[in-house]
This record gives sequence, C-alpha cells and structure tokens, in this order.
Amino acid sequence: MLGKARRLAMAPLLLLLSACGLMRCTPEPLDGQSVTALYETPLPPPSEPLAIYHLGHSLVARDMPAMLAQLADAGHRYNSQLGWGTSLKNHWKGDINGFDVENDHPRYRNAKEALESGDYDAFIMTEMVEIRDAIQYHDSWDYAHRWASRARDGRPDIRVYLYETWHNTDDPEGWLTRIDRDLERYWEREILDRAMAADASPTPIYVIPAGQVMAGFIRALEKRGGVDGLTGVSSLFATNDKGDQDTIHINDIGAYLVALTHYSVLYHRTPVGLPHALRKADGTPAVAPGAAAAQLMQEIVWDVVRRHPRTGMAQAE
Repeated sequence: MLGKARRLAMAPLLLLLSACGLMRCTPEPLDGQSVTALYETPLPPPSEPLAIYHLGHSLVARDMPAMLAQLADAGHRYNSQLGWGTSLKNHWKGDINGFDVENDHPRYRNAKEALESGDYDAFIMTEMVEIRDAIQYHDSWDYAHRWASRARDGRPDIRVYLYETWHNTDDPEGWLTRIDRDLERYWEREILDRAMAADASPTPIYVIPAGQVMAGFIRALEKRGGVDGLTGVSSLFATNDKGDQDTIHINDIGAYLVALTHYSVLYHRTPVGLPHALRKADGTPAVAPGAAAAQLMQEIVWDVVRRHPRTGMAQAE
C-alpha cells in the first residue's frame, strides 16, 4: 500500500517532467538584481567594421540594413533572412511566409547556416508583432534563447541583440502608450529575462531600442510643432498605392531613424553629423529628411541609446 501511495503522490511530478521533456518549461524571468548585474559592465566599442546578421521580417526589410551599411565605415557587411510577419519560432522551423519574395536579393543567407559559420560579429533578431500574440502563441522566450544559443555555438564571442520594434499606429491603447510600456513588460521581461534565465550562467542579450527612439523623436517633433515638414507619427510611416496610411511599415525616413539607432548601439558612436541622403537597397535614392530633422533624429538617437542600460553601451552621466 505504501509503494502504491508513493507512486500516486509522485504522478503529478512525473507528468510535469514528461511534459517539460516534450515542451520546455517556461522559466521565471530573472530578478531585477540579476538583470542589473548582467548589464553592469558595458561592451567594449568595436575597433573595426562589423559583420552583421539580421533575422526578422518587414520591419527589418532590405532598406534599413542597407542604410546602416552606408552609415558605417567601409568594410561593414551583412546578411539576412526575412519573412512576412515571421516569428522567431517560424524562422526556426523554416515555416516562413513570403520566403521567396522577401529573400530574393543578394544579401540572403540561410539563418542557421550563417550562424553556425561563425562569420558574424553580431546577430540581431526581432520578434513578430503583435508582440503579445508572439509571446502567447509563438513561445518567444524559447526561440529567442534557441537563436542566441545557435549564434554562440557558432562563435562564442558574438554579440546578440534583440531589436525592439513597434505596433500599429492605430492601436486602441495608444501608440505612444504602448511604446512606453511594451519594452519593459514584453520585450525585456517576457522575452529576454526568461530567455536568459534558461541558462545556468546567463549571458546578456542586448537591446536595440528602436521603438523608444521613435517615440522620443515623435515627442520632440510635436513639442516643436514639426520640423522640415515632419509633424508626427504618420511622417515615419509608409502610404500604399492608393495613398492610404500604412499603420505598421515605415517609410524611408523611418528606416533612416531605425538605421541610426542600429548604428549607435552597434558601434557605440554618436550619429550626430552622419549623412542623411542615403540610398535604398536597390541603389535608388531614398527620400531624405531635411537637414534640421536629420540632426534632431541623430540627437534623439544618441540621447535614448546612452540612457538605456541594456544596449551594452556606457551609460550617459
């Protein structure tokens, strides 16, 4: 009787262990003290041009990485794997909507093969949006951890980043409100802090806070009543063939702002003074912001990225 009772008592535990073997159990996020300690020591600034791998979707696209390469020193190189609204999980499983269209360019390289090669200094991944859906249905923390581990298996000293994006401009909770809240509650706590907790000895995954930069720039525009014809959120987002506002995809000016953000985080350099007339990935001229708007963008980027503790950069005093 005692043996049977013991087996019955252990059944829930055995069931849990079995389930965790089939589907990884979700770890508790790292506590605040552990997170602070992980990011306490900044990364050393790169001493030479970087080789970058981008993994994501249409909020990465082709033009932003091409602009980043133009902002960086000669020798900067990059490859990517993209999809339509593709989650980290779907990239991992090879279930990539729009694969043939999005990767029909010379910069494409299979993601797993690329990371296994050890050819890259930095790996930048981003998650699909709506970010809440990605977390609930696509196991974001798990696949962020898998991709980070794959990158480090190929090259232990690779710098791993999560690119924070944004949500639709017509979000009922409010676009700026979501930007203000989502970085900490979703991108960091629910994805990064759980992904890093999955390792016995956690290693930092750094943040490229593009959403925060966009919010900072929009607030600066609104405070000034507009600059060089840019007036608000819509100034950074595309319009379709009918002239209707796209609520999620950025235009050339938005891509420029996001490229500046990547540049500053990756290279630990101020973007102030960088050129603002750049080319798209296909070589055609991008729509450029005016000189005053470009300078404001550059100043906002530098202010935001130096104040966010997870960029891997030395913090502003």
